[in-house]
Amino acid sequence: APSKIICVGRNYRAHAEEAGQPIPEFPVVFAKGVNAVVGPDAPILLPRALRSDRVDYECELAVVIGRHCKNVSAGQALEFVLGYTCANDVSARDWQIERGGSQWSRGKSFDTFCPLGPALALDVPDPQALTLRTHLNGDVVQETSTADMIFSVAEIIAFLSGSTTLLPGTVILTGT
Repeated sequence: APSKIICVGRNYRAHAEEAGQPIPEFPVVFAKGVNAVVGPDAPILLPRALRSDRVDYECELAVVIGRHCKNVSAGQALEFVLGYTCANDVSARDWQIERGGSQWSRGKSFDTFCPLGPALALDVPDPQALTLRTHLNGDVVQETSTADMIFSVAEIIAFLSGSTTLLPGTVILTGT
């Protein structure tokens, strides 16, 4: 049960380039509601009251903060990590892009829109040397390396903890 979910968007160089988006100077930050969290094998429910037929997947590395973290440097940041897990930043593109009032949170916070798990890796020597892969109906539909991140895990934690306390249990999604 995360205390908070903070997400970073547009954090992979290749993805930003293929979308024709500029490389951001600072991490692009948005929030997902904790109501969105489900287990890795739970069904993703398509929104019907606020209907969306443009629901998409985004495989991401999730970082779980283990202790109070504020104003840490990138050099200290990984000392505050409890562990790492898999996340799917499920997104209703119509609510994210056209109907969200220029904010991404609405289209990304519907119930079941944040599958996490199935395991928490406690000992990851280098979070910038991981492969992320999404399978859909047996086909690989996404594959990348965390080495392509614009902002590293340590840089993200340092940025997010600047003048803001990250509580134990905070989950950070690091981009797709």
